[in-house]
Amino acid sequence: MRLSFVAWMAFLASTTFVDAFTSQSGNTNRRITQSPGKSGANKALYSLSTKSEDDEKVAGKILEGGKVIDFESTRGPSRAENALKLAKEEIANGTLKNTHLSDKILGINSDVIAEVGHDLGLFASDDEIQKCAAYLRSKAASGFFEKRPGSVAVTYDEIHSSPSIGSEQKAGVASILEKAFVESGEVTSAFAKTFYLGTQLMPEAQREAIWAIYVWCRRTDEIVDAPRDNDDEMLSDLGIWETRLENLWKYGEVEDVFDLCLLDVLVKYPSLPITPFADMIRGMLMDVPELGTDTYDVFDDLHLYCYRVAGTVGLMCLPVFGCSEGYDEIIAKEPALSLGVAFQLTNILRDVGEDATTRGRVYLPIEDMERFGVTKEQLFEQRVDENYINMMKFQIARARMYYERARRGVFMLSEESRLPVQSALDAYGKILDKIEDNGYDTLTTRAYVDKWEKLSIIPFSWYRTQDISRTVPLPGDKQIPSLEEPTP
Repeated sequence: MRLSFVAWMAFLASTTFVDAFTSQSGNTNRRITQSPGKSGANKALYSLSTKSEDDEKVAGKILEGGKVIDFESTRGPSRAENALKLAKEEIANGTLKNTHLSDKILGINSDVIAEVGHDLGLFASDDEIQKCAAYLRSKAASGFFEKRPGSVAVTYDEIHSSPSIGSEQKAGVASILEKAFVESGEVTSAFAKTFYLGTQLMPEAQREAIWAIYVWCRRTDEIVDAPRDNDDEMLSDLGIWETRLENLWKYGEVEDVFDLCLLDVLVKYPSLPITPFADMIRGMLMDVPELGTDTYDVFDDLHLYCYRVAGTVGLMCLPVFGCSEGYDEIIAKEPALSLGVAFQLTNILRDVGEDATTRGRVYLPIEDMERFGVTKEQLFEQRVDENYINMMKFQIARARMYYERARRGVFMLSEESRLPVQSALDAYGKILDKIEDNGYDTLTTRAYVDKWEKLSIIPFSWYRTQDISRTVPLPGDKQIPSLEEPTP
């Protein structure tokens, strides 16, 4: 059921307007993005985006009349998270051996290599990789990365920083990075062909950044889903993987050429946060049988899952998309999260029958099922009745509420990024219309929006990105509240 990066981004690419996918966003070396000058009502909007409503859930936010909980940085105490914590402690204590199968590069297993058609990441030696990493670290602002005494990174930094290497060495670094990004593009193309074709129209820096993020998500998915005899091996690999992630963000340390790509992205987009990457790992763990979450009692529990597997992608991409003048990533964060939640809820509603019959999974909140008189047995038996239809109407209304919240954020993005995001929003939201057209039967019928329907949506999506749409919305559209006058 994980929507993850592939499905989230495939809709962005499927519009064929991906030349507008990313923006020429600012690229100053700051760990935290500073908010722009805010006056009047913009201060109110900024306040709404950061106000805490529920300390236990970290950030309960109010926007357009409803509470949104993003769950960022929420941890444990699930079985999976406790097990991952123990694995990481063993790594830190040096008691855990590197047990990950026979992969030459963690997360690049034989299935990935077979799909691409050749070995990956083997064109550079460890020495060349570390020289390249030292050069990239030297391009970051002073103090951006911490120094770990005695580490390999510190040794290489002393002799391979940007000012101290010659033109021939710089050319070698550029060559390694170029090959690494080419292979990242090959992995992206192998597993998400439509998306890859769309990325070809992006500016080079943004295109490569999205490839690097995609490959990290792909590798994480492969680590979790690889066939194994037991979960201990997977947790060991995942503990190593998350430790590497932390070391990359904190120290700029890398172990393979694909790590170099992500390091390059972090240097170019220094506001890129580590939290959504770590949270995606936890979202994938929630789907592991007997270790993750079997059922979701209340909607807040399901919302946590939606944030981790889909909302996180929006946060990963936001620094690459860029924001329009007067807005920053802090303000745009809530709509980005809402869009991820909307996508994942749509995915869940579309696949109720498939998840129940082929995976034995029920994602719908138990409290909602009980409220409408729907049972698990009914889902497994694929029986659509009035109770089920009424529950689906309720779920669709909830998903549409999140789409409406997300719509507001489109105008917070740079102009170049608005159309593909709006098109993705409209195309995925169309699945809800298809569910209604199918009589709310998502137990035996799969709602589907074909390519031509997606293409036919684009002119309407374009209009919705224009300023006039705020005052003269399309028939059936709700008027988007003014960005300068946020709804209390």
